[in-house]
Amino acid sequence: MLNFSFYNPTKILFGQNQIAKISKEISPEARILLTCGGGSIKHNGVYDQVLAALAGRTVLEFSGIEPNPTYETLMEAVRVVREQRIDFLLAVGGGSVIDGTKFIAAAAPFTGEPWDILAKRAPITQAIPLGTVLTLPATGSEMNSGSVVTRRATQDKLAFMHPLVYPRFSVLDPTVTLTLPPRQVGNGVVDAFTHIMEQYLTYPVNAPVQDRFAEGLLLTLIEEGPKALATPEDVAVRANVMWCATLALNGLIGAGVPGDWATHMIGHEITALHGLDHAQTLAIILPAMMNVKRDRKRAKLLQYAARVWEINSGSEDERIDAAIERTRAFFESLGVRTYLRDYGIGAEAVPALLAQLERHQMTALGEHQDIDLATSRRILEQALAA
Repeated sequence: MLNFSFYNPTKILFGQNQIAKISKEISPEARILLTCGGGSIKHNGVYDQVLAALAGRTVLEFSGIEPNPTYETLMEAVRVVREQRIDFLLAVGGGSVIDGTKFIAAAAPFTGEPWDILAKRAPITQAIPLGTVLTLPATGSEMNSGSVVTRRATQDKLAFMHPLVYPRFSVLDPTVTLTLPPRQVGNGVVDAFTHIMEQYLTYPVNAPVQDRFAEGLLLTLIEEGPKALATPEDVAVRANVMWCATLALNGLIGAGVPGDWATHMIGHEITALHGLDHAQTLAIILPAMMNVKRDRKRAKLLQYAARVWEINSGSEDERIDAAIERTRAFFESLGVRTYLRDYGIGAEAVPALLAQLERHQMTALGEHQDIDLATSRRILEQALAA
């Protein structure tokens, strides 16, 4: 096992009726900005629950944070925070709202050009505290320090991480996910599954705790993900999916093991140029990544085949092939297509995607930093079509 430092200060309030408890987590004197997306929280009862919990408090609202939150929109929120002297942010929504709110938290007190936080890794010395009410389990942003933001004007999709933007608390009430459309449910499961794979499918470092933990989470998603679509009113199933998505990226399974993240980096460029859902890009790239990198990932691919999919017969390559196909079939069963051509993207798109990777200095990706532009081209070409 590799040396590691683990820190996670986020308090989790899990279960039904937990939104009412947020009043105890925020100072009564705080000037609160509630951030949200397109308005679904006003139709499913979440908004009313939040306002009831904060009755008597100073609460302002900023709505309209997009899926794949944009720098342009978030900077409008930064202006509100500064003008209204906001001292607490409450993100109510899915991973995009939470990611965007983390950027707002860091950008509002930042001196200089806030885009430098993402583009130049400018140091963050302070951030406005934030909490979250999660409505869409997928990204794990509710319990980590990461954020991904898109700049619409330049088609850049970049990430930053900083301990100051860990949420102080996050409410995970599975009942608020019951009204999610199937597309968002499927996307969420794919997103969480790929987060686990990025930390698991690398190379062995004698870390059985992390391996077994990761395999347990993968198996849970394989079992519970389809149930969430087949029995959408089952709160117990939604609870399992929600907690699994949080644990997939809160730092635990990644502590002491190498990480890959090349699937995410390539996927970000597809979203930036073509507007696909984040999870759709992961479903496209991960199977191709597994195939192209099968030699360097061989030991963990065979372990994955045996322990997750119970594939134990055939040659090594046959077992790896079967595991890749089972992964692809699982994504497809959730309604998430797994080839670029399924989304109307052909071979003519590959050069521009490679140019984006080069522009963002994504030329040495993966756990071995051996995924150069030529390898990324092979991955994208394999991801085009069956």
